Amino acid sequence: MRTLNLGILAHVDAGKTSLTERLLYAAGVIDEVGSVDDGSTRTDTLELERQRGITIRSAVVSFAIDDVTVNLIDTPGHPDFIAEVERVLSVLDGAVLVVSAVEGVQSQTRVLMRTLQRLGIPTLIFVNKLDRAGAQYERTLDGIAEKLTPAAVSMGAVRDPGTRGAGFVPYHGGDAGFLDRLLDVLADSDESLLAAYVRDETAVSYRRLRRALVTKAGQALAHPVYFGSAITGAGVDSLTAGIREFLPAAQGDGDAPVSGTVFKVERGPAGEKVAYVRMFAGTLRTRDRLQFGRGVEGRVTAIRVFDRGTAVPRASVVAGEIGMLSGLGDVQIGDAIGVARTTEGHHFAPPTLETVVAPRDPADKGALHVALTQLAEQDPLINLRQDDSRQEVYVSLYGEVQKEVIQATLASDFGLDVEFRETTTIHVERPAGTGEAGEVLRAKTHTNVTGASSPTSTNPFPATLGLRIEPAAPGWGTTVRLDVAVRLVPVYIYKTVDAFVEQMTEYVRETLREGLFSWQVTDYTVTVTDCGYRAPGTTAADFRKLTPLVLMAALQQAGTVVCRPIHRFRLEAPAETLGALLPVLARVEAIPRTPELRGVSCVLEGDIPAARVHELQQQVPAATRGEGVLEVEFDRYEPAGGATPSRPRTDYNPLDRKEYLLHVMRRV
Repeated sequence: MRTLNLGILAHVDAGKTSLTERLLYAAGVIDEVGSVDDGSTRTDTLELERQRGITIRSAVVSFAIDDVTVNLIDTPGHPDFIAEVERVLSVLDGAVLVVSAVEGVQSQTRVLMRTLQRLGIPTLIFVNKLDRAGAQYERTLDGIAEKLTPAAVSMGAVRDPGTRGAGFVPYHGGDAGFLDRLLDVLADSDESLLAAYVRDETAVSYRRLRRALVTKAGQALAHPVYFGSAITGAGVDSLTAGIREFLPAAQGDGDAPVSGTVFKVERGPAGEKVAYVRMFAGTLRTRDRLQFGRGVEGRVTAIRVFDRGTAVPRASVVAGEIGMLSGLGDVQIGDAIGVARTTEGHHFAPPTLETVVAPRDPADKGALHVALTQLAEQDPLINLRQDDSRQEVYVSLYGEVQKEVIQATLASDFGLDVEFRETTTIHVERPAGTGEAGEVLRAKTHTNVTGASSPTSTNPFPATLGLRIEPAAPGWGTTVRLDVAVRLVPVYIYKTVDAFVEQMTEYVRETLREGLFSWQVTDYTVTVTDCGYRAPGTTAADFRKLTPLVLMAALQQAGTVVCRPIHRFRLEAPAETLGALLPVLARVEAIPRTPELRGVSCVLEGDIPAARVHELQQQVPAATRGEGVLEVEFDRYEPAGGATPSRPRTDYNPLDRKEYLLHVMRRV
């Protein structure tokens, strides 16, 4: 059988978990359709998910459509849990994007569709809630074409929308309007079809158009649209047939070297790590030893593969499948298994908020750190920062709902009662100019018991290192390169020059997690301008400990600009409320562009500091009589201006040479 790894994505409350239940029921995997409201769905397994009626963690279930095994991944819809969606995107063969027929295209739907298109993931659209009062066919279809993709093709008509008897009637080859729309969409990316139509209308048969739609949908150049209801089951059979026809099954050579990606990590009953791996190539068997992450090795002790709704023990997992691997104790989300694939980095913006988590009982500090570490395994973008001097732990957030979920999870799963400090905005630093520094290995280097150097050297490490840092374009990230003779590179330690550069990149990234004002430094190039060692004697630890001293000295010379996160907003509201909206936008430092009037409505677009987004979200309903629709997403970082924002350091402060050396030389 072929395998299709399918993602279900949507704005929160559009009904994707209900659709997952209906698909499982239609395939015979479950005997009755579970309810989100009752907390009885198959994929919402966390107690908190059942209580709140929202998906927090992605879940995998399996069912069959004829000769295709579908691994269906249900993802969160709330923007606070977008990191879960990001991890799933890297393992998908296709997706179903769920849109509400009542609310229409919502903010998160647009973000998801743009990302799916950018990654070239074949996507079908299912318009749900056709049975609800207020359900619209034409309006929703127009919204999809306008806000999501002009290459949308409705695959049928609807009857009795807004009633319990609402249904979906698939088009056939005799529907002239359907054929015209199909040709319009396909001709945009297939000139041969357009040329054939111009020459002779009869030359373009329905069969040819259908074959072309299969091809273009598989290339993410066309998007079939289905209408229905996950609650009543209307339209779900047509969607199922569309999944079978239009979404391409997984590709991969089972005889090739093993290659896979870890997209989810959870803890088993005994506390052991279980890694969810999408296999892209090769065959992985129980007892195999393999490399993962950055050169870590482990032995697979057990494998489970998804089959008809559950995960069953299996001796192997092959290309195209999703396996649950046990035995890899050091595995992390995002790790490559075996041969690494060249993939894009983050698909969504990083979290822009941060808060301190503190136990109400001071005796629970150790337990809290362990618990948060386990949560960070499941969600790396939580990004823990431990401040040892103040005995505080910081966590990164996407929003206030995520804070509530972390608090509830710590209480229910770990028995910890915690409180949060005020949420603050995460800034970044960018180099303002170019800076250069170095430390030289002397012929004789001696460090006394107090950690101070002998008069012949201020460098306590048996290594030479020179670094230059310079700014790069926004979005550049991190680049480390060499500008020294190869003979000076310590290959006896790192084996190869490339391995030395790779490790230096890690040292640089770790150092620049906190810049001059303690924010992460980004968008820079670091060049190794000098290098030296003593063989034997010099170790990798010497270069690792020397890097912060040299790099922070270079950064101090370069200077940095602290930048704040800016979001882009789009606000649609009744035109008559514009006078009330503009003062609200001014109070939250939002900068709107010229309003666009659309009949009785107006559309405002502009920029707003991330720190003021929550405040705007709270004020829009009152200013628009509850009719305003606000969409907000991260756009960029820009210089903060005014007093430079800073935060307490949590490292050993390489800017203070004495303090840093006291710690790293362990002579405190």
